[in-house]
Amino acid sequence: MALVVLLLLAGVSEAAGRILPLAVRRPGMSRTRVAGLLCAGGLVEGAVFALWPLTAWTLAELILSSPPTGPTLVWTPELLAPLLLSAVLAFPLLGPLLHLLLFVGVGAGLVGPLAAATDLGWWGAAGCVTLAGAGLGVTVEAVRRLVVRISAVEAREPSP
Repeated sequence: MALVVLLLLAGVSEAAGRILPLAVRRPGMSRTRVAGLLCAGGLVEGAVFALWPLTAWTLAELILSSPPTGPTLVWTPELLAPLLLSAVLAFPLLGPLLHLLLFVGVGAGLVGPLAAATDLGWWGAAGCVTLAGAGLGVTVEAVRRLVVRISAVEAREPSP
């Protein structure tokens, strides 16, 4: 249960760093709409964070000729705490470079358990974690831009 709460907090914090600047630029947005966007964005970001180790594990299984025999890579509170910190620091005013460095640190924390559970070694596990994180990040960014584009078109259409 603690992991779910940490994932949701990290997701909401990450979403707040993206949605609150948008709400400031559009002063006509209602609080209800901002809260709805924040909750929806938090759930999506939390789901993406939850999928990161599973996606890295799946990539490792695809690379290996025989399936890994160790336990599946999952989030633990020790691995998830830095992710929550990086999500809290995701606000644009605090700097995207710091945010990126913290995500690299979190990814490096995932590499050790993945390397231990598979025969890939540290560099192979690092590649799987990097590809999984980058792939999930690009996918979420594409969906985010699509939603912004759709909502911008809806906002421009006059209501009857």
